[in-house]
Amino acid sequence: MASHERWNALLEIIARDGRLEVDTAAQELDVSTATIRRDLDRLAQQQMVTRTRGGATANNVSYDLPLRYKTARHATEKDRIARAASALIRPGRVVGLNGGTTTTEVARSLATRADLHAAGGDAALTVVTNALNIANELTVRQHVKIVVTGGVVRPQSYELTGPLGTLVLEQLTLDHLFLGVDAISATAGATAYNEGEASINQLMVARARQVVVVADSSKLGRHAFARICEIRQVDVLITDSGADTGVVAEFTDAGVQVIRA
Repeated sequence: MASHERWNALLEIIARDGRLEVDTAAQELDVSTATIRRDLDRLAQQQMVTRTRGGATANNVSYDLPLRYKTARHATEKDRIARAASALIRPGRVVGLNGGTTTTEVARSLATRADLHAAGGDAALTVVTNALNIANELTVRQHVKIVVTGGVVRPQSYELTGPLGTLVLEQLTLDHLFLGVDAISATAGATAYNEGEASINQLMVARARQVVVVADSSKLGRHAFARICEIRQVDVLITDSGADTGVVAEFTDAGVQVIRA
């Protein structure tokens, strides 16, 4: 298990239990206690946990885990989802992307598509995003025009939230929105852990002609704290092939086109 995968796992244990014992964690992750101690020291240096004698406890941070700790989760599935999402886009379109690991993969897939290159110096694709990491990655792509919403940065997701972003989005229209979510169900719709992110994402949904939720199967049939949109506002759901057939049927019955990548 790579170090970033262990860090993910350790943070999830602390989020679940409120504390962690070195011996127990070493047994659960099948690594040495020395490795666990080094990992906890590293997380403590980044103020993600508080070290205790024999383990660690939750620090005063949100365990909606920061984006840099989420990147290894379901990486293969997210790559397939991203390629399926990218294939929906034709040159000249205006594409919205909110923050998250899956939408970041969508951005990378769009950026590397051979046919999405400018002719005569004009941008072949316009990307509107409230995610600083996505804007940063796409800035070097000359065939992509980047529009950043503005707002206040939320460190966990690198997303800009608040009324400054609203002012920009109210002036724009998106052809497609690729929406990353923390959870989605046929009854609760698309939801997020943070109400600020949910609010700005609501407006992105309202400004889009087509809403495409990109979510691996671990997020299906679940709900989080704040609603982004109702399920009737979702046109397409792109998920992985491991999605439960019964859950997929619920989305289909609700009028959502489901693509299993």
